[in-house]
Amino acid sequence: MVSTRSRLNPSLSNDYIGNPVQFVRVKATVGDLMAHGLGWAAFRLHEGVINHDDKAIKEKVESWIRSPVVYKMSQLGDPNLVHVGSSPRFDMYGCEFGLGKAVAARSGCTNKLDGKITMYPGREGGGGMDVEVCLLPEYMKNIECDEEFMSALMIN
Repeated sequence: MVSTRSRLNPSLSNDYIGNPVQFVRVKATVGDLMAHGLGWAAFRLHEGVINHDDKAIKEKVESWIRSPVVYKMSQLGDPNLVHVGSSPRFDMYGCEFGLGKAVAARSGCTNKLDGKITMYPGREGGGGMDVEVCLLPEYMKNIECDEEFMSALMIN
């Protein structure tokens, strides 16, 4: 899901209270991922996001008007789907309720499904990111054993 707030021309005001998002899909085969690696996959995702511009947004809206659909979380579950969400606009560590700065940010129990990744600006700032990954136990074990993937992470 990608925010369309600043991608529209003219962009939506920061005072707009809605949650203007659209799905952006990037496809790759297992062979492509194995041949090109994690950096290639990340760049493909980057391209999908930056290419989702005013024209693409308006085309999706026009398509929805012709054939409306309401998505349910239960329909988004797909064993071949990775769903990445959240936004740098959400200052997860900036809210302070008198107990001190949060130790970690978690998205809660709602909207959890296998393959969901939630990303937040890091607790310490400086461009870091906190990542929450929801996977079935057998898939999490496989990732933990993947040396290439684990070497790409910096875990404190």
